Amino acid sequence: MVQQLDGLASDENPPHTAGGSGVRRWLALVVLMLAQFTVWLDNTILNVALNTLASPTEGLAATTNELQWSISSYTLIFAVLLFTGGALGDRYGHRRLLVIGMALFGAASLWAGMSTGVTELIVARGAMGVGSALIMPATLSLISVVFSERERPMAIAIWSGASGLAIAAGPLVGGALLERFWWGSVFVVNLPIVGAALLGVMFLLPAARSANRVKLDPLGVLMSTLGLLALVYGLIEGGHRNEWTSPAVLGSLVGGLLVLVVFVRVELRVQNPSFDVRLFHSSKFTGASVAVMLTFFSLSGSMFYTSFYLQGVLEQTPFEAGLNLIPVAVGVLLGAPVSAALVRKLGVGPVVATAMLIAAATFLAYTRLDLTTGMPWFWLLLAVQGVAMGSAVAPTTEAIMSVLPPDRTGAGSAVNNSMRQLGGVLGVAILGSLLSSAYAADVAPDLAGLPAPVKEVAEQSAEATRQVAADASLPHLVDAANESFLHAMHLTSIVGAGVAVAGAVVIWLSFRRKQA
Repeated sequence: MVQQLDGLASDENPPHTAGGSGVRRWLALVVLMLAQFTVWLDNTILNVALNTLASPTEGLAATTNELQWSISSYTLIFAVLLFTGGALGDRYGHRRLLVIGMALFGAASLWAGMSTGVTELIVARGAMGVGSALIMPATLSLISVVFSERERPMAIAIWSGASGLAIAAGPLVGGALLERFWWGSVFVVNLPIVGAALLGVMFLLPAARSANRVKLDPLGVLMSTLGLLALVYGLIEGGHRNEWTSPAVLGSLVGGLLVLVVFVRVELRVQNPSFDVRLFHSSKFTGASVAVMLTFFSLSGSMFYTSFYLQGVLEQTPFEAGLNLIPVAVGVLLGAPVSAALVRKLGVGPVVATAMLIAAATFLAYTRLDLTTGMPWFWLLLAVQGVAMGSAVAPTTEAIMSVLPPDRTGAGSAVNNSMRQLGGVLGVAILGSLLSSAYAADVAPDLAGLPAPVKEVAEQSAEATRQVAADASLPHLVDAANESFLHAMHLTSIVGAGVAVAGAVVIWLSFRRKQA
């Protein structure tokens, strides 16, 4: 099908020339990276503000559960509406959805920064998730419009690298802001970035119009939204409670999976499905999607416990922790474009499988971290991990997009981003739950002499144990908390390594043949 591009393309100018001159195309990529950067930055920047938000004087006196949901409301809405955002982009145009999403994200960021209560903050964060769900499918779809098939792998590799930069920049930027301003600054900082991105969208990005406008599939959109809502809610709540068999958690998980099964069966019979599940008949599409999910499972889980290691065990400030996470961002930025060149010579399977095995080795190396680990060794570990992750994500993303018809790039990019979000949710929920369980079991003997209510609080986390130690003047509990956390982190990192190995196997099997 021919894609018409306002002022930049016609029947004589095929889609791959849509971005205009070479310079203009790469400037357009910078804009798309900026839009994506804002979304991923908000995934991590709030983590460093949690202690401040819990303060009754400097923050909002938020409880632990409220803090968890201030993070999870964004993740939940973002993940649930990605399919909808992709389908709407395919129907109404991806640039239009990108503008709407950026405007909504900016307005909700201002709302979050000015919130006067925790409930208001949670709702505002959910509104930010709606904006993000419109932004992310549009950015990847527009890359497919702007760049030719020859240039697209490198463009996607650079675009993928921006996510790693944002993930690492979140704690750094958040820490710097909190040292100078109030907690709301971690949200208000989004406004100038959104403004710059919107200007770039208006002047540099083509307004792609499909000659055959994709019809909406309301039933499919509704079922995918409800199914993902129940599934992701169950994953988040299970991680919060650390009770995966409770009726609420199990009911949400099973109910969500059942709705998604029905969704698949319905979509197979619909003439214009919101997402064509037949794409999963391609082993390459399926393998790349699963590999993306497993990659972000391990990466998000490791970033989760690394933050506690730096700020808790090593007693670093949020800003110091952010600085020490920079090597992983540098690694992702280097790994993503290098992998694009390697894939042209060696193929997706060997490059991505090797990258994920190297990532698995870095996760195993976390078992060597302790109280005396020097930062140079830690920086090297993160840099190698970043290169491996960047080398895995970029080729798998390109593999997903390469099998999509032009009028379904929004739905396909939604799959890619949904898999990233689902992997991130699973990584934090499952590895976080494992970390908590392992910690509670290891620290229990050291808490045996405490009163039952105090012991129950101290077992919740290393931070809670340290607080009990401070309140009760029991300094030996700080050492116990650190040792137990290290033991729990080592165990959790081994599981993360196993998941990365599973991803390597999946991608190798999926791309071992020349034809899917």
